[in-house]
Amino acid sequence: MPKVETFDKSLVIEQVTDVFHDKGFNATSMQDIVDATGLNRSSIYNSFENKHNLFLECLIAYQDKNRNRLSERVLKAGSSIEAINMIFKIYLEEITKHENDKGCLIVNCASEMANHNEVITRFLQNNKDEMIKLFEDLVQDGQVNGLINKRKSANEYGLYLYSSLLGFRMTGILISDRTALESITKTITQTLT
Repeated sequence: MPKVETFDKSLVIEQVTDVFHDKGFNATSMQDIVDATGLNRSSIYNSFENKHNLFLECLIAYQDKNRNRLSERVLKAGSSIEAINMIFKIYLEEITKHENDKGCLIVNCASEMANHNEVITRFLQNNKDEMIKLFEDLVQDGQVNGLINKRKSANEYGLYLYSSLLGFRMTGILISDRTALESITKTITQTLT
């Protein structure tokens, strides 16, 4: 008879996400996970099999939370350029809200683990493709409506905005000055108009 989980899996994922976000994948030990969750090792292994699987579940939960937050705000935007500004503003708020910003878990994962684990790499590739597609669609809409210039294709601007967002998140780890960060986002979006 299989063992039944007697804990809130989503709470455990949230607790462990904080640990991975703080320490990174490689520096997080199973003891760190045990300490954060209060579970014993056998419960963790029975539920998640290994640290990689647990980390992937944390990444997926983190991605879903951010995807929902972005979608909600983008849908409320009055125009595509406003939606692009909104995306950067969401991350600006996150950076400036926390004095010691740890960056984005997914960006941190890319710098720590890209190409080290096939499943994680595939997750990162899919996340990249999804974000570029979102930016491409917004740019294409903006170009059709005359809000975004046509000096570059929607695909080129989508890749530019994705790269800019990654750089912005990494910069936010070291710079928390709101004025400086707002200047960066303004420069990024001015490129489009």
